[in-house]
Amino acid sequence: MRKLLIIYLLACPMLIDAQQKFIYEGRIEFERRINIHRQFDDEEMRSEWFKDFIKRQPAFHSSAFTLDFKGNQSIYKINGELQKLEMEWLMGPAKENVIYTDFEKQSRQSKKTVYEKTFLVADSTGRFQWKITDEKRTIAGMDCRKAVGIMCDSVYIVAFYTDEIPVSGGPESFDGLPGMILGIAIPRLHTTWFATKVQLTEPVAKDFEISARGTSKTDIPKLKSTLRSSLKDWGKYGERNTWWVLL
Repeated sequence: MRKLLIIYLLACPMLIDAQQKFIYEGRIEFERRINIHRQFDDEEMRSEWFKDFIKRQPAFHSSAFTLDFKGNQSIYKINGELQKLEMEWLMGPAKENVIYTDFEKQSRQSKKTVYEKTFLVADSTGRFQWKITDEKRTIAGMDCRKAVGIMCDSVYIVAFYTDEIPVSGGPESFDGLPGMILGIAIPRLHTTWFATKVQLTEPVAKDFEISARGTSKTDIPKLKSTLRSSLKDWGKYGERNTWWVLL
């Protein structure tokens, strides 16, 4: 009996450590990095003038975002102001999204500005299908596993998630993995999102508020229809903008 008690006492610290490694609430800081030069392919850069114009623009654009999470909810939004470009149209639409997710209800509300109009978009979770791999890497000090997925039928996504945060969320609308997504790369958008810091802070109720003021309410099917109608003559540039809006 005494030996069993000693074994139990020795095991307790290990059990406590195993429980403490899981994070259920906090704030994650993300850096989104866009390769501006690669946003425009050769077909769209036929003229020498346009090629020269693009070369004179900054090669990369970086922005900071935060993702607060607690229990069954999370909210993703820009941290501060979006870094401005001399030519704002180079950024395209939906670059300052605010996205609230209720994991218990499997529902989501996204505030997206598409050129001169702001939408409040009703959506559901679980839009992405993933295949988990054995590849691992460390992001923001946390062990992550790689997964690959598809969006908009053909757009390849690489994600890295950590099961140390057992919340099936991530930046933008990315979700559906058995842990928090701390890294995303979309080669066809020449863009990455990577966590830079994980803070063990407790969000308060007001952190999860999303304002509907000045927005037009819609849902994903209606938004897709609007985008197809508005951008149908924009070629590959219009298609890429549609992917951005649907993130």
